[in-house]
Formats: sequence, structure tokens, C-alpha cells
Amino acid sequence: MEFRIERSALAEAVAWAARVLPVRSPVPVLGGLLLDTESGRLRVSGLDYEASARIDVEAAEVLRPGKVLVMGRRLLDICKVLPEGAVACAVEGSRFTVSGDGARFGLSVLPLDDYPELPELPQVRGAVEVAEFAAAVADVAVAAGRDDTLPALTGIRLGLDGESGTMTLAATDRYRFAVRTLPWKAAAPDESADVIVSARRLTEIARSLGRSGLVSVALDAGSAGFEHAGMRTTVRLLEGRLPRHDKLFAMEDPAVAVVDRARLVEAVKRVSVVADGDSPVQMTFSAADNSVHLQAGYEDDVASQRLPATLEGALELTVAFNPGYLADALASFDDPSLRLLLMGAGQRAMITGGTGPDGAHGQPQRHRHLLMSVKPLVG
Repeated sequence: MEFRIERSALAEAVAWAARVLPVRSPVPVLGGLLLDTESGRLRVSGLDYEASARIDVEAAEVLRPGKVLVMGRRLLDICKVLPEGAVACAVEGSRFTVSGDGARFGLSVLPLDDYPELPELPQVRGAVEVAEFAAAVADVAVAAGRDDTLPALTGIRLGLDGESGTMTLAATDRYRFAVRTLPWKAAAPDESADVIVSARRLTEIARSLGRSGLVSVALDAGSAGFEHAGMRTTVRLLEGRLPRHDKLFAMEDPAVAVVDRARLVEAVKRVSVVADGDSPVQMTFSAADNSVHLQAGYEDDVASQRLPATLEGALELTVAFNPGYLADALASFDDPSLRLLLMGAGQRAMITGGTGPDGAHGQPQRHRHLLMSVKPLVG
């Protein structure tokens, strides 16, 4: 094998494939990246027990096609310090060499025969706009659990409905529940699926897929796959199901508060500096003076701020939330204003965009975040 390529192209391809490599593995070859060249193209692949990644990039010149397996993180470190410009790469005996602008590195070659076959991409079920998909994953991932003893709750539900052309993403850790819907192009009208993908893995994938165009979504009984602009990745599905959100999100005759999102985000951040541990941020909405009063802390260590807000369905209502959960929820929206559907202290509260019960053009709200109110502050 021998090829030449721009340092930036090599570094980007290696970094993209290396993100799936295990930090530690009892199987040394799983720490490797497979480089494969032919017909002016370099393919870089990596995998572990849960995920795989493959990317194709153009090489400036392929002098000798071939394959080589080298330690991926070491190659990534080398790519970060290579001089800018053209890079020459070659297999010389049992060594893979990388050189450019006077700098030269050598890497031991790993045995190709011991390297597992990369999994095939599952059946393609349709496609979705990559930028909107990435935004939707980010919106719901904040509500996913972190407790690995409950694997299903560390995932994001990926629901596909070909008939309505809707993709649904949802996540919950039992204390909050985020749901986001977005349009997608089904491969067939009867396409449907309901699976759980690791929130951490799906977030990494969504962030890595570029900013424009369509990403193909592929699924089978055990894995999900995504393909976009020469990049292909697969991830193993999680077992189990998330609780359904339909009944949980049905709120009968809630009080409805509307407040400026940016000002609320800053106010929550400001008063939370005195909220030790999980002590709550309290919000008292008043219809009489069209305001919300935020308060946090106890005894002499307190903070408060008052903001304009409207309230319908009650004269006054006080709720309180875990400050971290509230901040995460608010940050997942980009609407100018937010609607808070409130049932009262210690009960469910729903945050949506501020355009009304329905979103733009009369469509249902595409992003909803449910929080449980906690016990308000005393005094």
C-alpha cells in the first residue's frame, strides 16, 4: 500500500472513524483502524462491540492499492501534529509510515486476519434532513438517563411512521420526558419501526454527520445504521421499551404561562448559583401583575428575580423544579417565547414553544419537554 493525501483530509477521516474505538479492549485489534485504498479512494474503518464507522475520502494519488490495520488512537495523535500539506503514507515491511514536510512517523502493523468483518448496513427505511435530525437528537438527549443499570432509559426511542411521514425521538430518565417529531422520507409507505438507540452513541453520530443533505436511516432487528456523504455508521440497539408518552402528556385544563425564553434562561442560571445540590428553583406566576418571580436558596443565602409573564387558567400558581433539569429543558428550545402548561406544585409541567397549542401553520407542537414539579420552597 502507498498513497498520498492532504493532511486535513486524512486527519478528518481518521478522527471520524476513531470515535467508535473502545478506550480499552481485551482484543488488541479492536483498537485498530483499517485503511483500504483503491482507485483514488481511501476508506477508513473502525469498530467495537457496539458500533462501527466507515468513511470514504478522495486520496490525491494511490500508488499501490492495499489494506493495513494500525492502532487507531496512535494514528489520530500523529495526524494532529503532522505539518499542513500533502502527506505520504506507505506500508514498508511490518511498518506503516506517515511523512510530510520533513516529519516522518512509523507505526506497527496489526494482523489483518484477526480483524472482524465490519457489519453491513441494515435495510434502509428512509431518509431525513441531517441538520434537523441532529437538532432533534440534541433536543431529547438531555432527558436520557445516565444509570447503566437501566439500559433502556439511557437510550433514545426512534419511532418511524411511513404513513404520516413522521419520525419521533423520545427520551426519559423517569423524572423528565422529552419528545421531538420531525418529517422524514420513508422508503415505502408502510415503513414503521420502534427501537431504542444509545443516547450517547446517537448524539455522537448526529454531531458527526455534516450539516446539509439527507442522511439515510437503516434498521434491522439488532442494529441501526446511518449513511451520509461517504460516511456510514452502525450501532447496536438497546433491549427493552421506553414508557409511552401519550397519556402522560395529556394534561386536562392546565394553567398556561408564557414567558420570554432568553430572559428565563438567564434568570434560572442567575438564581441557581445559590441552589446547593438539588435544592429547587421556585417559580411563582401571577396573573394580577403579569409576572413570574424566581427564587432559590434557603435562609440568608438566597437569590430572586422577577420577569414579565402571562398566566391563564389561574390567578397565581407556584411550582418548583430541579435547577439542572430545568436549565437542560429550557436550553433545548430556540423559540423566542415558551409556554409552560402547569398542573400545580408536585405535579407535571409541560414546556413547549410559545406559538400556541399548535406549532407553526397549525401543526402539532414538534418539541415537548415534561418535567415533574418538586416541593416548593418554604417561606
